[in-house]
Amino acid sequence: MSYVDTLRQWDEAITYADREDLAEALRIFLSIQEPNSKICFDIGCLHLLNQDYDAAEKAFDCSIRKDEHLAIAFFQRGITFYRKERYEESLADFQRAFKALRGNQLIDYKALGLRYILYACEVLHNMALVEAQLGNWEKAQVNLAKALDYKTEAKLNVIDKALQSTLKQKLFKPVQFPSKVLFKPNKNYVAELEKKDYLGKAKVVASVVPQDAFSGFAPLQPQVEDGPARPKEPEVLRALEGEPHTVLFEFVPETSDELAVVPGNIVFVLQKGADNWASVVFNERRGLVPYNYLERLEISLASQQNKGITAPPSRDPPTRPERKPGRTPGGNTQRQESQTTEDSYIVKVCYTFNFAVSVPRGSPYATLIEKISNKLSLPSTVITLSLTSEASEEGVINADTDMETVWSQASGGRITLWCKTEEQTDGTMQKETVLVAIHSYESSNPEDLRFNQGDTITLLSRVNQDWLEGQCNGNTGIFPASFVEDVLYLTINDQAPLSDQS
Repeated sequence: MSYVDTLRQWDEAITYADREDLAEALRIFLSIQEPNSKICFDIGCLHLLNQDYDAAEKAFDCSIRKDEHLAIAFFQRGITFYRKERYEESLADFQRAFKALRGNQLIDYKALGLRYILYACEVLHNMALVEAQLGNWEKAQVNLAKALDYKTEAKLNVIDKALQSTLKQKLFKPVQFPSKVLFKPNKNYVAELEKKDYLGKAKVVASVVPQDAFSGFAPLQPQVEDGPARPKEPEVLRALEGEPHTVLFEFVPETSDELAVVPGNIVFVLQKGADNWASVVFNERRGLVPYNYLERLEISLASQQNKGITAPPSRDPPTRPERKPGRTPGGNTQRQESQTTEDSYIVKVCYTFNFAVSVPRGSPYATLIEKISNKLSLPSTVITLSLTSEASEEGVINADTDMETVWSQASGGRITLWCKTEEQTDGTMQKETVLVAIHSYESSNPEDLRFNQGDTITLLSRVNQDWLEGQCNGNTGIFPASFVEDVLYLTINDQAPLSDQS
């Protein structure tokens, strides 16, 4: 069967499905001799609607054989196994679907002809349900806690309700794909199925002058005199959002908000952050890519005449820039992408700025305070931890605290503590680094710290070798390290600072 015949039958079957004549739609689908992965998926969905689970399983098997990266097919076969109470196989398929997401928060299948978005948090939701069916309640809670890292606001209630159910060891409903939603053929290809007469009727022009021996077709005539000297730039290129850049190096994402790209891809940079990360659009998807992996591209067709495709560079890619916890290049805050494992806790510490550390489960106080002390570059003797922001005597955590009581308050492998620093009690002076601005710094980026020449800035942390985070005039933000110079101050109680350079 030719591709045109397959396309025509596929479109006809979708038409019957839209009319809710599912029996006729299934009959036409089954008559296609060489169905592709999407058609096999559609057949499986119709069998699911008819509760013919064996036939649905075979159809999804066929879809996966033809496209082993189709995450939605693994998801639907997992639903099929779940209804057949084959829970181990159902769990394996949901795990494959999650792996096919490659760390992304979602996959939008609209570009492939399926009006559906598969969310990572929903796949983890179903994984948790199957674990619960198998009696593995702790693993179910771990999967739901992981789902919170991938959730969107629209899916928050579903995940929270499921988590509450697992705490009570009660089952909950699975997230199911709407089986009446099917893959549709490309509408542009369908439009080309109708025969078109592009040439029209030929007209022969012959000379009627007796002395003229010429007889034949009239020569082609130019349609426009003095046409444009260069090709017109397509409107679609000028309408694209962002600045076009060429990808120089392959980038493999490590978190759900980063985007996988390879050399030669064309991405559109929406915003470049101060930490060398860029928010880009590629194939209708947004994500983060290191800006030093990109090179600005002149997209005008006229400027690209007589230019070939530039070969990807052979040198090694630059070092991956560090990501500040809870910060994106666009200035928006986000959840820190640290994965909670079964043998560790993620401790969020609320200080002048927020940060997170990972400690093994059941860690003693000494291990916890050492982690935080190293993070702040301060001695542990000047650090006070508390379970509440008030740091009352009941909530203070110290060497005498029963840490089992502290860790019992962790939820989903995460706990929030408050941190305050005090002067050392032995009468010595506590040092803090103060910077002096040698240039004024202005920026429209909301995460940047603006200051004038001569202002003093308290250093909070070092983002990387080029950027620092600090406080100035009651504001907190990041700024270029080259705009300031170090001046070390010694502070005694509330007295004025004394420079150690004097």
